[in-house]
Amino acid sequence: MNLDDLISEYTDIEGRLADPSVHAEQNLARRLGKRYAELRPIVETYRELTATEDDLAAARELAGEDETFAAEAVELDKRREELEERLRRLLVPRDPNDDKDVILEVKAGEGGEESALFAGDLLRMYLRYAERVGWKTEVLDAHPSDLGGYKDVTVAVKARGQDGGAWTRLKYEGGVHRVQRVPVTESQGRIHTSAAGVLVSPEAEDVDVQIDANDLRIDVYRSSGPGGQSVNTTDSAVRITHLPTGVVVSCQNEKSQLQNKEQALRILRSRMLAIAQEQADAAASAERKSQVRTVDRSERVRTYNYPENRISDHRVGYKAYNLDQVLDGDLHNVTQALVDADMERRLAEAQGS
Repeated sequence: MNLDDLISEYTDIEGRLADPSVHAEQNLARRLGKRYAELRPIVETYRELTATEDDLAAARELAGEDETFAAEAVELDKRREELEERLRRLLVPRDPNDDKDVILEVKAGEGGEESALFAGDLLRMYLRYAERVGWKTEVLDAHPSDLGGYKDVTVAVKARGQDGGAWTRLKYEGGVHRVQRVPVTESQGRIHTSAAGVLVSPEAEDVDVQIDANDLRIDVYRSSGPGGQSVNTTDSAVRITHLPTGVVVSCQNEKSQLQNKEQALRILRSRMLAIAQEQADAAASAERKSQVRTVDRSERVRTYNYPENRISDHRVGYKAYNLDQVLDGDLHNVTQALVDADMERRLAEAQGS
């Protein structure tokens, strides 16, 4: 869709949103409002660019008579270039999931108890980052390890109503994260390398993914971890298997079987949405190709080196020596490096098409 079409669409939506009858249909009004918000920065930038170009033409015309206009023309030309670049970036096709919440899973891998402890460190990093930026988090399922780490843990991250959804930044976290440090279980003071895997999926709504109940096998069993007096006495834990794809989700974090079933279905819907997008859209598959498949030390998207207080993201060559701050939730610069690299890639693709 070209710029003229987008401006025409924006004007049309603006008129429809002024119609009271549209707001009687909540789903329609919500859909139109969302699209209107997406188009507004494009239209406002275009209008400012057009006005700046008009002012620049007038300033250049008068520059020969008054030096003041010559200086103004220089500033206006600089502003025009800035607006052109902003508009070029705004016109790059956006990720359709950027306004969605996230289901984030952290899984211990090779490294035994040390890997589980590192998975716990990653969880705390994401929870503190979410707190810094005003996102809400909810632990959906967790399997703690003996020393206070996590064998695996699943968290929902909600960010709507702000600048996009949690997916806009957390989508780059998927992959194998490697840690280099002296484990608490190491008596000789030797540095070990272990890994944990992170899997990120956009949280699906009912309208995104339709799951046939006949395609599900639901098993119940007794919980094996913290959860109150009902642990090991009632079959409250739930395991759901999606038979056509073989995707398996389990949940035992809640005390009731019904709550665990609902949480497991949330996770399953998100995984099914990711699978459907990978199958339907090569671009979505490319974006997720770095997501964790096996948690092996030889694969990694990021390394956390404790002795050097260094964090390195191997996909974009990012390196900084503030690992302690990053683990405390100061993740912005790390994610921004990935956001910028992804934008440059998409700009290059848009220019080449």
